[in-house]
Order: sequence, then C-alpha cells, then structure tokens
Amino acid sequence: MTRAPRPGFLRAMPILSGHARLAGILGWPVAHSRSPRLHGFWLERHGVDGAYVPLPVRPERFAQAVRSLADLGFRGANVTIPHKEAAFAVCDEVAPSARRAGAVNTLVFREDGTIEGSNTDGYGFLESIREEVPGWRADRGPAVLLGAGGSARAVAAALLDAGCPRLTLVNRTRARAEALARELGGPIGVAERAPLGDAALLVNTTSLGMQGQPPLELDLAPLPAGAVVADLVYVPLETPLLAAARARGLAAVGGLGMLLHQARPGFARWFGVEPQVDAALRDFVAAGIPPR
Repeated sequence: MTRAPRPGFLRAMPILSGHARLAGILGWPVAHSRSPRLHGFWLERHGVDGAYVPLPVRPERFAQAVRSLADLGFRGANVTIPHKEAAFAVCDEVAPSARRAGAVNTLVFREDGTIEGSNTDGYGFLESIREEVPGWRADRGPAVLLGAGGSARAVAAALLDAGCPRLTLVNRTRARAEALARELGGPIGVAERAPLGDAALLVNTTSLGMQGQPPLELDLAPLPAGAVVADLVYVPLETPLLAAARARGLAAVGGLGMLLHQARPGFARWFGVEPQVDAALRDFVAAGIPPR
C-alpha cells in the first residue's frame, strides 16, 4: 500500500533534477556548521533546483577533494577551518579580497575547469554592521580589534580598505599582532591594552565569550557614547560583551549577521539568485542557538 507523504515532507525533502546545481562547505570537522541550514533556506525560498551539503574533508585530502568536486559538477564550495589557507594552493585565480585576508572561504568552479577563490568574511562583517547600525561608516573614527587570527585579518583588511583612519590590534601574543600589522600595512598599530578612549568601533575576533569559553573581561566605560561594539561570536547570540555594551546604551552587533551576509556572494555565484538577509532567515538559522 502506498502512503501519502507526511505534511511538510516534500518541503523538507526537495526533489532534485539531473540539472541540479550543487555546492557545499568543506571543513574538518563540519557537522557544527550552520551554512547548510542557511543556504537550504535560500534554496527553498527561491525554488532553486539545487542543494548545499556539508563536506567533511581531512586536511591531507583537501586538494584532491576540491578537484573531485569540480570534476563531479559542483558549482563551488565554502571553505572553513582548517582549510582556508590551504584553499589558496588549489585556486587558479585569487581575488584581492582573499589576498588581503590571507585566506579563501569561497570557491567557484568555472565552466572552463579553473577555480576562483575569494574571501567574503570582511564583506559580511561590514554588511552586518551597516544593517544593524544604519548610517555607520568605517571612516567615522578609530577602531580597536581584539585578536590577531584569521578572522581579525579579514576584518582588519576590510576596515582599512573601507577608510578606517586608525586601527589598533590587541592580542595576547604581541609578536603575532605586530606581524599582522606589518603584512596589512597602512594606519595600523599594536597595543598591550585596548585604547578605548576615542574608539568608534570595538571588535572581538577571539573565541572569548563563546559557549564553553571564558568570558571576555573588558571595562567598556572609556568608550565614547556613540561607539559600536561588535562580537564575531554567535554562540550564544548575545555574549557578555554585547550585553555589557547594551547596558551602557551602546550599539551592539552580534556575529550571526556576519555569518549570514558572508554567504550572499557565494550563493549568488553558484545558484544564480541574489539572496537577502531578513528576519525570517535570522530566526531560522538562529533556531537552537542559545540566546545568552
């Protein structure tokens, strides 16, 4: 006896044709990624004949896996930890955004067999602030970045390129921050303590405040009244840093927006639709993430 589909079954299990467009996310591990949920929402919203899947790949197999995906007809893929730097080596062409960020997070497999790499993290960060703080501009004043890892580099490069007049890196290992400052060039310096007195923007790019990690302990009292506080952490959605900023009446921007906006350029290239970030998408991707 043939049973009728359960309510919502076809909605949850899209039917793909032989012409389906395919993309995914390469990482090790990758099961924690929210990207399949994010791209899946857009695929369904726009009725795209396609799929976006998690692709767990060991570091030593990365290059082979990427070439195999291109041979199998994938349109491209996102790249996450620990593969962002290794992705450079497999690209035939690397966009300026990736060279400045020092990492590739978006791959496009062209019809001629070549692979294009870019980095959309900086774009996603700037768009998330512009969305949350209308009228915000990178050139409105100095910025302070906590951390000197890959995320810090992408954000720092984006801020400098957008006209930030002065950028200060504060990192546990000073030598690493100094090396990053030299590589990026421009109005960027390093300090032992965060110079908040004239900062227009404070950004936490470390894992402090993330679920399971110690909180970021920083006195925000010196920040000017119009400063913006941003945290790249999005688990939980509101970190102690963001809560402290809101308590002082400061604009606070969480990390979920960066995740959502950095995905837009890749989706447009792979699936041929310009997606939008809105409340429905935020609610769907945030489902299951602790609020605090």
